[in-house]
Amino acid sequence: MGHWTFLAVTVVITALAFDFTNGFHDTATAMAAPIATGALSPKMAVTISGVLNLVGAFLSTEVAKTISGGIVDDSLVTPTMIFAGLVGAITWNLLTWLVGLPSSSSHALFGGLIGAVLVGAGTGAVNFDTVVEKILVPAVASPVLAGVVALIATFLAYTITRRGREREVDRGFRLGQVASASLLSLAHGTNDAQKTMGVITLTLISVGVLKPGSGPPVWVIASAGLAIALGTYVGGWRIIRTMGKGLTDIRSPQGFAAGTSAATVILASSHLGFALSTTHVSSGGILGAGLGRRLAEVRWSIAGRMALAWVFTLPAAALVGGVSAAVAKQGTPGIIVICAVAIAIAVAAYALSRRNPVDAANVTTAETAPVLTAA
Repeated sequence: MGHWTFLAVTVVITALAFDFTNGFHDTATAMAAPIATGALSPKMAVTISGVLNLVGAFLSTEVAKTISGGIVDDSLVTPTMIFAGLVGAITWNLLTWLVGLPSSSSHALFGGLIGAVLVGAGTGAVNFDTVVEKILVPAVASPVLAGVVALIATFLAYTITRRGREREVDRGFRLGQVASASLLSLAHGTNDAQKTMGVITLTLISVGVLKPGSGPPVWVIASAGLAIALGTYVGGWRIIRTMGKGLTDIRSPQGFAAGTSAATVILASSHLGFALSTTHVSSGGILGAGLGRRLAEVRWSIAGRMALAWVFTLPAAALVGGVSAAVAKQGTPGIIVICAVAIAIAVAAYALSRRNPVDAANVTTAETAPVLTAA
């Protein structure tokens, strides 16, 4: 039986740091629409979302098993490779958060891990069939599916309520939005927290603390759930603004349709072991809801920039993960260098964000263009 090492502890801490960035990066997936329509105040929205992300982390571990024993050969993976992959994912999360682009934290993690393993162990250590089947195909299909469902749901919502009083209809859908956004937050915790669980489990397997094929222990589930919940509570305001006001002008029936559609797709996929991007699914739902309302404006230029970021997420994170793995191969000095660079990037991203701050007080303004132009 293996034992804990300093590097293993460092990797676990880095994985939880990624989970925290995942939380504030992806808060918009659930709460952008209800904040935009006024169904929930910004602070109340992130509080509810944080609590439900924590609860959701305990509902399933199928996605965690996909990561810990699916996309890479766990017998060939070392803690150094996992550390490098996490650095790639965190770097991409911070850069896209800075410019307000709702890219996929999930694909950043997959890309970083794949790049690091390719450099560290070669192509034979990556299960490309699993990558295609459970990551790439769902990445293309899930936002389309969520968009179609949301489009139909929006059309039906307006059709069924067209004779109702506008104020009463709006009030009813706002209450529905609270329920659908809460369900989506639960789904986010169920799907995304598991990815960090999978990475930590993979680390424990690689040092022999757990047997190959093991699922995540309870303490891993709890710590991953808490990290993503705290990150969610912090609130990724820059991305919330883009999704809530940038793609289309969301009204309460659309917000309800988008949230319900996205939650349904994500929860179904979690129990099948498909590691979906909640960002992709939620964005697809919002676009579908925009198309489902007659005369609604969909800002395709912003949607195009988002899609471009999605395309580059895997290779960009893989590149950073691969370079980090090459440097980390040099031993402790290399790992120290990577840590120093990662911390510098985080500090720089935060400092730059203060030049154009977005917070709970101004998140519902429509100033999305300057942020996205920076991309």
